[in-house]
Amino acid sequence: QVQLVESGGGSVQAGGSLRLSCAGAPRYMYSQRCMAWFRQAPGKEREAVALIYMRADPAYYADSVKGRFTISQDNEKNTLYLQMNNLKPEDTGMYYCAAVRSSPGCPPPRAAIFNYWGRGTQVTVSS
Repeated sequence: QVQLVESGGGSVQAGGSLRLSCAGAPRYMYSQRCMAWFRQAPGKEREAVALIYMRADPAYYADSVKGRFTISQDNEKNTLYLQMNNLKPEDTGMYYCAAVRSSPGCPPPRAAIFNYWGRGTQVTVSS
C-alpha cells in the first residue's frame, strides 16, 4: 500500500525559505512514476506547483513559483523534495505530495489525474 508522508512545513516571514519532503514514493511504478507537489489555499482549488518524472528533469512549474521553487527527488531514498525560496504570502496553503503512474512522461498538471496523495503539510508565509 502506498503511503506518502509530507514534512517540512511551517511558518516563515516573506523572503524566507522552507524545504518540504515527501517520503514513501511508490517503488512499484519503477520508471513510469510522476511525482508532484500541489497546494491548496483556503477557499481555492488545489493547484499544481511542480511535477517531476522518474530519473528526469522537472517537467512542470507553475508560473507563480518559477525561479523560486525547485522540485527534486532522491530515488535511492525514495523521497521527493520541494525547495522553496523567497517565499511570498500568496504561497500560503496546504502542500500535498502526489504520485501517478504515467508513460511517457508526466501527465497534465491536474489534481484529478493523480491517484496517490499525502495528507499535506501547512506552509504559512507572513508579510
